[in-house]
Amino acid sequence: MIQKLEKSIILFIEGMLFSYSQVFFSKQKALAIILVLVTFFDWISGLSGLIAVFVANLAAIVIGFQKKNISQGFYGFNSLLVGLGMGMFYQPGIEFFFVLAFAALFTFFLTIWLEGFFGKYGLPYLSWPFLLGLWMVTLASRQFEALAMSERGIFLLNEIYQYGGIKMVKLYFWANELHIHPSITTYFKSLAAIFFQYHMLAGILVAIGILIYSRIAFLLSIVGFFSAYLNYVLIGANLAELNYSYIGFNYILSAIAIGGFFIVPSKYSFLWVILLTPIISFVIISTSLFFNLLNLSIYSLAFNIVVVMFLYVLKFRERQFYKPELVVVQQFSPERNLYSQQNYKTRFDITAWTQLTLPVLGEWVVTQGHDGEHTHREEWRHAWDFEIFDEEGKSYDNAGYYPKDYYCFGKPVLAPADGVVQEILDGIPDNGIGEINLSNNWGNTIVIKHDEKLYSKLSHLQIGSSKTYKGAYVKRGEIIAYCGNSGRSVVPHLHFQVQADPFIGSKTLDYPFTNYLVKINEGYELRTYDRPVKGLTVANVVKTDSLYKAFNFVPGQTISFEVTHDDNLKKKVDWEVKSDMNNYTYLECTTTESRAYFWNDGNLFYFTHFAGNKNSLLYYFYLGAYKIVLGYYDKLTVKDTYPLNAFKNGFMLFWQDFVSPFYMFMRTGYTMSYVKFDDDLTTSSVLMRSETKLFALSRQSQVIDFEIKINGGRIEKFMVKGLHLNIEAKEIES
Repeated sequence: MIQKLEKSIILFIEGMLFSYSQVFFSKQKALAIILVLVTFFDWISGLSGLIAVFVANLAAIVIGFQKKNISQGFYGFNSLLVGLGMGMFYQPGIEFFFVLAFAALFTFFLTIWLEGFFGKYGLPYLSWPFLLGLWMVTLASRQFEALAMSERGIFLLNEIYQYGGIKMVKLYFWANELHIHPSITTYFKSLAAIFFQYHMLAGILVAIGILIYSRIAFLLSIVGFFSAYLNYVLIGANLAELNYSYIGFNYILSAIAIGGFFIVPSKYSFLWVILLTPIISFVIISTSLFFNLLNLSIYSLAFNIVVVMFLYVLKFRERQFYKPELVVVQQFSPERNLYSQQNYKTRFDITAWTQLTLPVLGEWVVTQGHDGEHTHREEWRHAWDFEIFDEEGKSYDNAGYYPKDYYCFGKPVLAPADGVVQEILDGIPDNGIGEINLSNNWGNTIVIKHDEKLYSKLSHLQIGSSKTYKGAYVKRGEIIAYCGNSGRSVVPHLHFQVQADPFIGSKTLDYPFTNYLVKINEGYELRTYDRPVKGLTVANVVKTDSLYKAFNFVPGQTISFEVTHDDNLKKKVDWEVKSDMNNYTYLECTTTESRAYFWNDGNLFYFTHFAGNKNSLLYYFYLGAYKIVLGYYDKLTVKDTYPLNAFKNGFMLFWQDFVSPFYMFMRTGYTMSYVKFDDDLTTSSVLMRSETKLFALSRQSQVIDFEIKINGGRIEKFMVKGLHLNIEAKEIES
């Protein structure tokens, strides 16, 4: 009970902190702490903001909203801004704090309402609740005689003296006497104005906080603001507009939102930041004229209008989806958004929405691939022919005069994925060797529908061998027919293609196989989301029970290790297998609360994401077991790449962050080798070794070696060496 209460208090405090950093779309505590300090440059404004956040988050808890959303600051940041504004505009007093509490509560209600409204269109609600809340409270308060307008800022030097004495006054004069271009001064003051502070020092602190949080966001803030400054100079607009209430923060927030948060940072996102600058100025100038009639500031109105409008426009694209590319899974950091999505596109094919496996059992040779020499041309260029060859390179036994002499004739043909049989053509005789049936070009054929606009076609099947029927639902790997020699087929082989239409004879679609093995010399290599070429010997993965059981992590399971470090001290580490509300499965360390998300399709285990302590055993397991083929193949090699932010190389990564939207000088590498397999009547063991590499400017900068021993379906031993590391973990009974 006490632990649960302590955890609730910690989550509430985090929600208070992140309400500050969420203004910049961040969940970083360092930035949040800096922003809290900045708001207290005017202590009444800072206190008002803190009270407003407390009221909003407390209301969310009392009403019963999800603790995770509360702890991430989603429900507090708009009330924070309202509180900061009211604290700056009004004199403190009992009446003021009474109005403030209900203004914060009202803004929280607006947040929930607008979250639902914008959510229907897949759009963010941004700071619309703040705008509506502060405008309505400001208009209504003009009728509140008990509220007095603030006079702070009129006698600025007196106030500075009260805060810090003569030293603070001298610091103020020193800062103002610096020979800094007015544009730079305005930039810093615009940053401070986001939190209703108008001191350059406050803006400098905000800039430092943004730099700590994200190098890309810092760069975008500069690009956004100075694009606006140059635009004002170019079109002859009034530069005082940027100085008035330092409304230039609209350009800064818009740049961060469009350039790196809702859109993956790239040269295209930066280009759109620049192109949208004149539009933001249109909105600022035009809306200011209207709101001045009501004696109201537009605050962040231009930012809200332009960002929501642009994101809405991008949702209706029919092409150019990566110029710019919308963020799919929000990581709350421009760098993580970029590195994660880059890594995802490297590891997977985002156009391959359904996973297709090879439609055969055992090892087959690609005898004709895409753009083939004989038949795979023009509209039918994206297809494969498969045959079986022996060690001597022959595809048949005996003299090869008859179809039955060929190794592939009569071998099982499998469904490449789940689907519904759309079409079956059977009854066409198998040809004699060297003969061709031109009147029935495709021969006996089965077409399977896997998804909308996604069909597979398997042709030249053996007469009468179909094991299914039209309209039947088939599962991946299910035997549906046998390889034959019907149709335009000189020798027995299997023709396979993917197409967008259900008809026999439809043109082909360029679509990859998800995972398959390629035989190279005396070993094997895993290929993912790839298209095998002519001459390759390929096969599907066949799982090994011991490997499959060891990595078959089931929600509710607890895995315990005895861990030994260099100092020979032993400690117990527990991992729990959990799944979240989106059914994503992950391992969680009970000590550090680190999480490693994974996927297991029965033949392949791989990690997708890590969050938490990078000194934990779970972190090293994430690196060392990044991708595992769940079948043992002698001298099998598995290769993959990590997202750059998975590593701890802070110095080089700091500079990479700045240029990452335009150029990558760092890269990562993962290699897993299968070393040894022992099998007896009672159990089986597998020994695997992997290594992690980080390259900077083509030079290797980090290497970590791992060894994993599986025995009896358990992770008997996991070892880590490198980077002054020497860790050994043994699985024990939990």
